[in-house]
Amino acid sequence: MTVAAGQLPLGIGLRDSATFENYYPAGNELVLQTLQADEERYVYLWGGKGTGKTHLLQAICHAAADADRHSAYIPLNALPELSPEILTGLEQQAVIVLDDIQLIAGHEEWELALFHLYNRAQEAGARLVVSSTVSPAGLALDLADLASRLSWGPVFQLESLNDDEKRAALQLRARRRGLIMAEEVADYLLKRGPRDMDSLFTLLNRLDEASLVAQRRLTIPFVRELLN
Repeated sequence: MTVAAGQLPLGIGLRDSATFENYYPAGNELVLQTLQADEERYVYLWGGKGTGKTHLLQAICHAAADADRHSAYIPLNALPELSPEILTGLEQQAVIVLDDIQLIAGHEEWELALFHLYNRAQEAGARLVVSSTVSPAGLALDLADLASRLSWGPVFQLESLNDDEKRAALQLRARRRGLIMAEEVADYLLKRGPRDMDSLFTLLNRLDEASLVAQRRLTIPFVRELLN
């Protein structure tokens, strides 16, 4: 299970599509293998927007649920609405994932809370996976002991997809949704749509819903209508 809904702002939860099977790993195969193997007790992921950090973190939680293990997903981009106390007791979960930990840098209470959670998770044998937009060295944390802890264990920089890989990722996601996306349609989306994968997948969701309502296939004229 994830953290109780009452502990998080409304609207925060796991996306159904955020699974390992839906992740296109080009350039990030070792990351995917490491996370799926579930052998490392602590893993640090970092990369820019649209590199799949949130997708992978939520996929870890989905995999835990499939194995009847409890998990907690904490998106720290909701920091203004969260209290550091939310990290208390999380070591009781089998899996803990924290998204965007760069946002706690300079917040003393949050840095202390994460430092103690890291230690408790290690003692309890819980798995802790965190993500950031920067490497551990780039976090600019005030608490030196926390900076040290976050450098222990595997650190992976997620690689961005090139256009050919973005096309393949879109087609994979479309197939998972029961859609047929021809290469020319995927190319049209890449040329006329947003560039980052998060926005492209959001657009694909809109296309899926619109095609169901209109009972139409994904063609360039249909996509052009929706974009306009």
